[in-house]
Amino acid sequence: MADFVQNSETKSAVRTLASQIEDVATFNSIVQSVITDNPFACVSYMTAGVTHDPVEKTRESYTVKIVYQDTEAKTVGTDSSKFGTIAGFTAGATALAASAALINAHGGAAVRDADNETYSATLKCHDANGELFNITFSRKRLSLTSYSDEAIRTKVETWADTVAALA
Repeated sequence: MADFVQNSETKSAVRTLASQIEDVATFNSIVQSVITDNPFACVSYMTAGVTHDPVEKTRESYTVKIVYQDTEAKTVGTDSSKFGTIAGFTAGATALAASAALINAHGGAAVRDADNETYSATLKCHDANGELFNITFSRKRLSLTSYSDEAIRTKVETWADTVAALA
């Protein structure tokens, strides 16, 4: 019977933030800065005849939270909706908060629960050494996955140290 033989050693690392990223605009600014500024000096590459940018967003998710409160500010209901874009998140938050049908169904006023909303975006990066690695941003942590060269972790960590919201 044949044995499995290890052919790579991938690692993952997580940075838990001291405080969550304040809002979706700040979150988006951080993610877009990595795509635009390419602080890790990633390089473009080709797979199956398709040229890829050095840094690509491969996934994103934004969840809006609404709390319904009675006249005494007691919670009488909650709602949340997940969106695949910031534009959808923003439009959805407005629609949920203004929905008379939901307000009547819950029996209370709709209030955004912005502190408990969640955001997530994953970027795929192609290092000059040929490795592909992922960085996943959320409001509370930054995850680096699928890398093997410690120089990649060092680059990401050095950059993250320069971004106040990622402390």
